Amino acid sequence: MYYVSVESHFDAAHFLRGYAGKCENLHGHRYKVAVKLSATDLNEVGLAYDFTDLKAVLKPLLACYDHTLLNDVPPFDKINPSAENIARTIYEELKPNIEGATLDSVTVWESPESFAEYRPG
Repeated sequence: MYYVSVESHFDAAHFLRGYAGKCENLHGHRYKVAVKLSATDLNEVGLAYDFTDLKAVLKPLLACYDHTLLNDVPPFDKINPSAENIARTIYEELKPNIEGATLDSVTVWESPESFAEYRPG
C-alpha cells in the first residue's frame, strides 16, 4: 500500500456554540489541513497520485473558508465549526474529486499541538 499526503492551510475565525469556555468567544486560527490518500498500485510514471493534482483539488476548497467567519459558511452555519466537523466536511467535499486512489483521511490542526482527524468508519 502506498500513502500520499499534502498539506495546506487557511486562516479563519470561528466560535463554538454551546461550549462552556473561552472557545465560545469569537477567535481565529491558522488551520493546517493534511489530506492523505492510499493506493495499491503506481501509475505508469511511478506515482500513487500526483501531488499537483491533489493540491489543485484541495486549494479551491480551502479558499472558500479562507478569511471568513466559519460560522457563516455552510454547513457551519448549522453545525459547530469544530476541528472534527471541519475535517469531516473537507473529507466529504474532496471525496467525489479523487479518482484512482482512496481518500484515507483528513487532518485539521487548530494549533501546532491540537488536531482532529477524520477517517470514515
